[in-house]
Amino acid sequence: MKEPLERKSCSFERIYFSRGSDRDIYRERQQLGRLLCPAILDAVDKDLRHTVFSYIPNTAEVAFFGLIKGMDDYLSDVKKQKILAMGNTIEESKLSDILAIRTRAEKIAIKDAKLRTFITNDIDRSDMVAHIYDITYGTVEPGVDNLVVIDDSIVRGTTLRNSIIRMLDRLNPKKIVIVSSAPQIRYPDCYGIDMAKVGDLIAFKAAISLLEERNMEYLIDQVFEECKEELKKGLAAQNVVKKIFEPFTDEEISARVAKLVTPPDCKAEVTVIFQKISDLHTACPNHTGDWYFSGDYPTPGGNRVSCRAFINYVSGLNERAY
Repeated sequence: MKEPLERKSCSFERIYFSRGSDRDIYRERQQLGRLLCPAILDAVDKDLRHTVFSYIPNTAEVAFFGLIKGMDDYLSDVKKQKILAMGNTIEESKLSDILAIRTRAEKIAIKDAKLRTFITNDIDRSDMVAHIYDITYGTVEPGVDNLVVIDDSIVRGTTLRNSIIRMLDRLNPKKIVIVSSAPQIRYPDCYGIDMAKVGDLIAFKAAISLLEERNMEYLIDQVFEECKEELKKGLAAQNVVKKIFEPFTDEEISARVAKLVTPPDCKAEVTVIFQKISDLHTACPNHTGDWYFSGDYPTPGGNRVSCRAFINYVSGLNERAY
């Protein structure tokens, strides 16, 4: 008798579509934001005096709260160490300066809550993203402040390139740091959310771009042939599309995503940070379905969809993989 497959709940749907008013989901989303603090601190060289934090879209607000709490905890430790270093000769002016250090949180941009661009059809998305955001001026010191903006996910990168980064750049920050509370979405889905075209995913585009830059296009051809062989195996199919990402670190993929989503006329330096899969599991321990990010599908059907999506991409077929 065949053993039943282990059921894995989808962590991406937990991040993006679940009801934020649920107690457990609220705490998990806050933890997702908090766990991003170390990477963000490195990106801004721990210069929180000159860093403004915000979020886009409204669905990222809870993760933003977690991020701010994490930064407040970090600053509490910094203040404590600075005060202890002063010993018995505490000067009131210096003490006041230390206590004045705070996390700078602002409402930078406003998005129509009814509109979600990554689930909009391909024809309408490009026109849509340019009209759904408004911006708050006077929140960033031009040329001095870093601007950190957390999103709940980065799927195609269309909204970032066509709308968000251009909009944020009008504030003239020194650096723009885009942070995703979800890991890099590398593979298509076949269980719920309609993301069946691997060529649409910005993390996949980044990997292909790096392969082309490093004269490793042979790997694309190799995986293409292996995908065709896997489809012949039926239930024994493996997700060989993983090989497209194996030559690169997560940081290399993130850096290339930043390059791909940065408009050519953008003045600020742009950095993109993604959640680590290990931290995702820490935040959502009971929802371990991470096939979007890891490629570890819970059923053979998922592996077949991934292989078919890659074949469609290489063949130039703009159609769903299931």
